[in-house]
Amino acid sequence: MWFNQKKSTEQDNPQALLDELVSNGIELTIDELIRYQTKSSLINLAASKSSHGKMSGNYLARSKGRGMEFDEVRHYQNGDDIRAIDWRVTARTGKTHTKLFREEVERPVLIATDLSTSMLFGSRLLFKSVQAAHVASLVAWHAKSRGDRIGGVVFNQQSHTELKPRSRQQGVLHYLHALVKSHADSVQIASENLNKEQAKVAFEQNCARLRQLAKPGSLVYLITDAFSLSEEAVRHLANISRHCELVVCLISDPLEQQLPDSVQKISVAITNGDDDERQQFILGDKALAEKYHQQAMSLNNTMEQQLTKAGARLLHFCASEALETQLHRGVASWIR
Repeated sequence: MWFNQKKSTEQDNPQALLDELVSNGIELTIDELIRYQTKSSLINLAASKSSHGKMSGNYLARSKGRGMEFDEVRHYQNGDDIRAIDWRVTARTGKTHTKLFREEVERPVLIATDLSTSMLFGSRLLFKSVQAAHVASLVAWHAKSRGDRIGGVVFNQQSHTELKPRSRQQGVLHYLHALVKSHADSVQIASENLNKEQAKVAFEQNCARLRQLAKPGSLVYLITDAFSLSEEAVRHLANISRHCELVVCLISDPLEQQLPDSVQKISVAITNGDDDERQQFILGDKALAEKYHQQAMSLNNTMEQQLTKAGARLLHFCASEALETQLHRGVASWIR
């Protein structure tokens, strides 16, 4: 299981919870990301599939050879290292046997965090972009605790920052500072109207770059709302999953799934900042609310099918709850 289940201790007071998270829910600071250094035990990044490689590290490769982890004993064959002969089995059977070991490989952890305009939204507790940074921070700190090298990409619709994998705490802090800077830049450019096609092109380009950075055997995390997912982006992700372990963390907000309940019918306008995208909704209209929810579910299902077909494992996180609460209660779950 990717998470360790515990009882929820979340407070009902949103402001008290924000204070505990060291966040205002909108802006991003290094302090709230460093906080997750003590929370790394919430998750487990143990490889779910075998890795290939010849380097020394913490993960077992499929190939057998002179590693640290004992694998099996078999009959001695010409060319086997005589130092690996198992003399006890040889003496017991009367035939020469040799020990085989599973080689250890090093697995870089690459984290791609999407801080595009669509991520700068939140209806309750946090912006989706802030929650995405919290997820990235937790993954980075846990990878550091395992001795992995951490790197990746932080991007929005206009720019991206690449970080080569680094070991120890230096790699984590390098990535966290990039998150804070890129998030501030994203807020600055949020007022600039960028159409959906531009967003898709930018997302595709960053998936293509992630594909180039991901060496075989890497663990790759893509943290996004997938609003800009396209066939071309899915193709790049499918290529990554052929050689790496790919996990896509989907960040959502409750308002994107269903309209708020209302006893009385109230007309409200919803916009993404672009006047051409302004829509009028009537809260309290059950038929409209059901249609809205069904459309959202249909889009979600299509997106999940595309990502699953690309070989990604999916994790769902909501911006309206603290990350720890979701992990404790098992809200974030694997889709296999």
